[in-house]
Formats: sequence, C-alpha cells, structure tokens
Amino acid sequence: MKFSCERALLVSAIQVASRAAAVKSPVPALEGLLIEAGDDKIQITGYDLKTGIITSLPGEVSESGSVVLNARLFGEIVRKMPEDTVSIAIDANQTARIESSFSEFEILGTPAADYPELPAIDRQNAISLSEKKLKSMIAQTIFAVSDNEARPIHTGALFEIEKEKLTVVTVDGYRLALKREVLDGENSMSFNFVCPGTALEEVQKIVTDSEDNISITLGSKYIVFSIKDTMLLTRRLEGDFLNYKNSIPQAYKYLIEVDRRELIDSVERVSLIINDRLKSPIRCVFDEGVLKLNTVSALGKASDECPVNGDGDHLEIGFNNRYILEALKAAPSETVKLQLTSGVAPCVIVPGGDETSEFLYMILPVRLKANEG
Repeated sequence: MKFSCERALLVSAIQVASRAAAVKSPVPALEGLLIEAGDDKIQITGYDLKTGIITSLPGEVSESGSVVLNARLFGEIVRKMPEDTVSIAIDANQTARIESSFSEFEILGTPAADYPELPAIDRQNAISLSEKKLKSMIAQTIFAVSDNEARPIHTGALFEIEKEKLTVVTVDGYRLALKREVLDGENSMSFNFVCPGTALEEVQKIVTDSEDNISITLGSKYIVFSIKDTMLLTRRLEGDFLNYKNSIPQAYKYLIEVDRRELIDSVERVSLIINDRLKSPIRCVFDEGVLKLNTVSALGKASDECPVNGDGDHLEIGFNNRYILEALKAAPSETVKLQLTSGVAPCVIVPGGDETSEFLYMILPVRLKANEG
C-alpha cells in the first residue's frame, strides 16, 4: 500500500476515528486504526466492539491496500510532521514508512485481517435532519444522561419519532431533559430507540453548525449516524425507558418567569461556597417579584436575590446547584418559566415569553433541613 495526502486532512480523520479506538483491549488490533487506501480515497476506521467510526479523505493512491496502525502513535507522528503533504507506504512485513519533508518514521503495523469486521446493518427505519439541529438537541439534553450502570437503559437518550417530529429525552433519576424539533423532509413513520450517551458525545464532537442534512439509520441492534464523509455506528440500548409523559406534572400552582442569564449568575454566586465534598443545597424562596437564594456550608453562608415576574407566595424549595445550573445553561431561550407546586414536587422549566423552542427540564427538589439557610 502506498499513498500521499494532505497532513491537515489526515490529522483530522485520525482524530475522529480514534475516538472509537479502544484505549486498552485484549485484542491488540482494536487499539489501532484500520487504514484502507484505494481509488484515490483513504478510509480510516476505529472500533471498540461497541462503537465504530469510519471516516474518509481524498488522497493520491499509487498502490491500494490496508493495514492496522496504533492509533495513539500514528496520530502523534502525523500531527508532528513538518510539511503539508504526508506519504505513507506499507511493505510486505506490515512496516509503515511515514514521510514528510526530511522527517521519516517506520512503525510496525498489524495485518488488516486481524481487525474485527464491523457489523452489517439491517435497515429498519431512517430519519434525516440538519447537523446544526442534531448538535443542539444533543447539547440541550446530554447533561441529564445517567451514569448509573444499574439501569443501563438510562445511560442513553430516548429518540422518539412521531411522524414529522423528533423528541430526545434523557433522565438520571433526579432530573429529566426533553428537546423536540421538526424533522427535515417527509416522514410518516412513528418509532423510537435508545442511543448510548457515550456515542452521542462522540456524535456531538463530529457534527458542526452546518445546515447540511445527516441521516440516522436504525437497525435491529445498531444505530448509524451518517455525517458527510464520516459514519458512526453504535449498539442500541435495550430495555424499558422511563414513561416520561407520565412523569412530567400536567398541572402547577405557581408560574414564575425569570431572565435565564440573571438566574444563572445568582445561582453561580451562591454556589461559590459549595463543592463536591460539601454538597449543600440552595434554598430558594419565591416571593412577589423576587427570588431569594441562600446556602450554608462548612465554608460559610451566601445569599443573593434575583428579580422575577410572578409570586410564589413565599414557597421554599431546595435544589442541587449543579442540576439547576446545567438545565439553565442548556435552555435555548433568554427567559424561562418555572412551574412550581410545592417544596417537595418537581420544578418544571419551559421556554419563557413567546419562545417557540420546544424544550422542557424537570428537576426534583432536595429536602431542606431546618439549619440549612
């Protein structure tokens, strides 16, 4: 095998594919990248038996072939090359010679036959939407994916397709995040699946703010995200996802509207005396036109006020500062509405004003003790 290509394109492709390469594996080939060259195209694959990423780039191929090279070492060598063009040749002993200007490296590769084959997809359904739309949907929900392996189904995000609309939902036992968008193109199908959160984190790094469409293809066991010259394949999560529609309160007693940025600033100020070891809740008191926040920890006390529209009739409720901050920072609107009922009922956050964006966050309160605040 012998080919040459632009160093910047090769670096980018290696970085993308390496996200799916195993860091440590009993199968040494999985710690590498499968490099395939032919028809003036170079294809690079990373695969850890759970998630696979295949990406391609143009190049001048003088001899087709394939080899597996250690992902970390290959990536570092190419990234440090001095010129814009990199040439790579593989001999019969699987030794790779990597050249650019006066720099030359020789590293030992592994036969491509040792690399596990990615599974074939039995296409059942597919949808398309813009990169920008998918990127925002992931960013606005990924924070609420559970890391509790005792409930594997909740370590992923539910994708629910109902004709022309896509809803993404994540839950972790303490909060729920929901984002809904209209799909691009016609779709008459209704189906759902759960995608691992770890795979979505990688998808989020690959997609851009482009309006170009991507496709999501659903198989019986796998999901494929096709993004320009890159394909990401991941296993579906199986199990019963939370019935989120029954979990979200349909009625509330108090409706408080607040400037999202002002509330973030207030929460961040009182959070200065809270850390991972001192997990003190924030006590929120909703009065007419004002939200009073305070917290007490071993480091001291902090209090702040935030102007609001509405009257909570002196409702007191406690929140985990990180949970409320992550929801507020993800919300894609300048103002938000807080739907409240009591100090022990969930708080639901929805768009404020005349926002047309469809999102919803639900946060369970923290029980307050008499000496907290």
